[in-house]
Formats: sequence, C-alpha cells, structure tokens
Amino acid sequence: MSYVDGYVIPVPQDRLEEYRKQADLAAQIWREHGALEVVECVADDVAPGEVTSFPRSVQARDGETVVFSCIRYASREQRDRVNAAVMADPRLPCPQKMPESETPFDPRRMFWGGFGVLVER
Repeated sequence: MSYVDGYVIPVPQDRLEEYRKQADLAAQIWREHGALEVVECVADDVAPGEVTSFPRSVQARDGETVVFSCIRYASREQRDRVNAAVMADPRLPCPQKMPESETPFDPRRMFWGGFGVLVER
C-alpha cells in the first residue's frame, strides 16, 4: 500500500496563478526526488460549514480560496526519504521561513499530515 501526504492551503484568489507556478515547480522537484504523484486542486464546491469545512479549517478570508494537495509515495519510508531530499533542495524555499510578501499564501494557516492508505484500487 502507498502513503499520502495531504495539504490544505488558503490562497488569495488574485495570487492563484502565482501559487500555481510555485506548485508546478514543487511538483517537479517532488517527482524528481521520487514521489509517485503530485496533485494540486483548487476549491470548486466547498461551502463554509456550520461547524467545520475546508474554508473554516484554514480560516479562509474574503477573496481567498482553498487549495487541497496530495503527494503519493510507495511507502512511509520512501516518503521520509523524498521529503528529506526535497527540504534540502535549494530550488524550493520553505514557505514558513519566507517573508509573507514573498509567498502566495499564508503558511501559518496551512495544515498537512501523512496518511497510510486504507483503500487503494
């Protein structure tokens, strides 16, 4: 069974193209280091919920949309190796260490996690 990292990110709608370019570079780097697949998705049908929802999860503000991303690996061990290589790759600066004006999203409201696959067809 494979392993997946998932990310949810608030992105200002007027910076979505800038984010897409950054995400495209990141996907290329993750694939070069061994990730099997990288998918970036922009919200299309994610209404704010009463208790929780994708927009609420990242405290989306007016003029922002939500991006859901996932990266698939062969295993947790491969994921750990790939992520270590990606984090050391100078082509991809860490958003949490960049000035907010230089990143197309607020990294403080981004969340992510690793998931073991339960069903895979």
